[in-house]
Amino acid sequence: MEYHLAIDIGASSGRHILGFIKDGKLKLEEIYRFSNGIKKVNNEYCWDLKNLFSEIKNGIKKCKEIGKIPKSIGIDTWAVDFVLLDENEDILGNTVAYRDDRTEGIMEEVFKIIPKDMLYLYTGIQFQRFNTIYQLMAIKKKNPENLKKAKTFLMIPDYFNFLLTGKKVNEYTNATSTQLVNSFDKTWDDNILNSLEINKEMFQEIKLPKTNLGNLRSELVEEFGFNMEVILPATHDTGSAFISSVCNDEDSVYLSSGTWSLMGVENRFPICVPQSMNYNFTNEGGIDYKFRFLKNIMGLWIIQEVKRVYKDKYSFQELVIKAKEVECFKSIIDVNQDRFLNPENMITEIQDYCKETNQDIPKTPGEVAYCVFNSLGISYRESIKELEEIFEKKYERINVFGGGCQNELLNQLIADRTNKEVLAGPVEATAIGNIIVQLLSFNKIEDLREARKLIAESFEIKKYTAIKCIN
Repeated sequence: MEYHLAIDIGASSGRHILGFIKDGKLKLEEIYRFSNGIKKVNNEYCWDLKNLFSEIKNGIKKCKEIGKIPKSIGIDTWAVDFVLLDENEDILGNTVAYRDDRTEGIMEEVFKIIPKDMLYLYTGIQFQRFNTIYQLMAIKKKNPENLKKAKTFLMIPDYFNFLLTGKKVNEYTNATSTQLVNSFDKTWDDNILNSLEINKEMFQEIKLPKTNLGNLRSELVEEFGFNMEVILPATHDTGSAFISSVCNDEDSVYLSSGTWSLMGVENRFPICVPQSMNYNFTNEGGIDYKFRFLKNIMGLWIIQEVKRVYKDKYSFQELVIKAKEVECFKSIIDVNQDRFLNPENMITEIQDYCKETNQDIPKTPGEVAYCVFNSLGISYRESIKELEEIFEKKYERINVFGGGCQNELLNQLIADRTNKEVLAGPVEATAIGNIIVQLLSFNKIEDLREARKLIAESFEIKKYTAIKCIN
């Protein structure tokens, strides 16, 4: 059996998942799981990369323990965050997480140098205060010595690939999330970098998914007891997840449902017109130079924080059950407001919003949960309306994939709010997309269309249709 290892690291956890083809179907086996999270270091919310790489190695060693040696490995993580390395390959400063508030007000300062419409025309990327461009400008403002010393810029998965192979590259799908890549020539944008006086020499050559970086460093081969090839998947986890859509037509909207909700369509070219800018759609790079024209929506982060504030008294499934019991609760929140990005107390923030907007205040766990799920459904509906306006067409269905597609209440709410068919699955979309790219790299699958056919035949896909159409 030939195995391929996907390491999928999210904001709260990471998994090592082996993928292999058996009897004409793609099979997955999770072999290792570890926790992740941001912690305050010197008053900044930071990632612990040393611990994450240690966990990456622990999971790889697990392959040896169970006697399933992978032919290749691919790593994906969240987007926008990065490290700066000095001349000795040491990380400069803290590895600050995107939820930190260091970028507050920075975006407006950048617009004074590069007008907002020009920045969107260059990059096609959605305006979010935590984009890499604003993080770099925050460093320039608050820790300028680190930016001056920086010899290498690597995004988080790029850095892990460097630790594995010794090779420095910037992977395309993740690089586009920085708002520093020109959407048309697909390289680092000299106009932006020069205007902001950011050293363009620290950026690496941009490489596409399916690129083979070669073998592991020799010392790691000795440590693991085996070698394998390191393949670039779509290292932005959403880029990998979108590969797993079971829809091969142009009448479907994709929704990657997890900590973030990413809703949009695949396109062959970027759309950088004022209308898409005003609706705050983004043109993120995808596999084979496709563009993921989508909107970032706050997503299940909100319910994750609700669960945390309740001190994990209720499981996610229990919150769904309680929400079903109060479906008459009608208050909604604007899930995309910055106030829900990283509040001290998510429940209080939700209640304050409802109070400020003269709505009923959710008090019970069921009311709070239903408010979140219903608000997400309404946000998805509005995003689809905007998509249909931009493309001047109606979409027939929505493919929801990722961990959030297991939430049957939310799936039904999406169907009811949009009056469209919902296809839910696959669940492990990101890991599947990661493994698919490895298979494509080794020519085990011909192309993306064949890959999606394989996925549809390998994993359960549930269908939902509208029961209560609410427009």
